[in-house]
Amino acid sequence: MDSTIVVAVISLIGTLGGSLGGIVVSSKLTAFRLEQLEKRVAEHNNFAVRLPVIEEKIKELSRRIEE
Repeated sequence: MDSTIVVAVISLIGTLGGSLGGIVVSSKLTAFRLEQLEKRVAEHNNFAVRLPVIEEKIKELSRRIEE
């Protein structure tokens, strides 16, 4: 085989490997960031559920103080 063909094949393999590796790493990073975002949203939702309970307790305490 001609040396230029060998170099071209090796370059093609390297390019494909690099591209696929980049896609895999990018996919993993995206999945990780989505997981972290989901955790933050879950924390926020928990806070949104607890806030009305706290408001009720504050109202009751205010009434007790006024009495």
